[in-house]
Amino acid sequence: TSECEKYACCPLPPYLEDSGCVVEEDDNGGRPLRDVCFHLLKLYSDRSYELEQLLDPRSVTSEPLDFRLSWHLWEVLRALNYCHLSRQSWGVLNASYAAQLESEGLWEWAVFIVLHEPDTQ
Repeated sequence: TSECEKYACCPLPPYLEDSGCVVEEDDNGGRPLRDVCFHLLKLYSDRSYELEQLLDPRSVTSEPLDFRLSWHLWEVLRALNYCHLSRQSWGVLNASYAAQLESEGLWEWAVFIVLHEPDTQ
């Protein structure tokens, strides 16, 4: 209500927590940037919670192209029968992580990641 003010800070990702920075809106579509644990709690309370926000690398790290945790978290969620990530987002996640591994010289692991591609075409 208009009488009440915020009494707690929003749950920021760990790399922003002690910076004194207050992030209200994200650049992508006006969605607020939140910590991955916050997204996991939201997913627990609402099984249809949007997975794209949860798997955004910026909810974990300041490196927007570091897909390590996002990819592994998606694999755990898939094993728990969460399957409402779009094929396009799933493909982008796989391709991004494979490219990251390949750029580090770990092409064998990049091939392993590409084998998880949902679209065999």
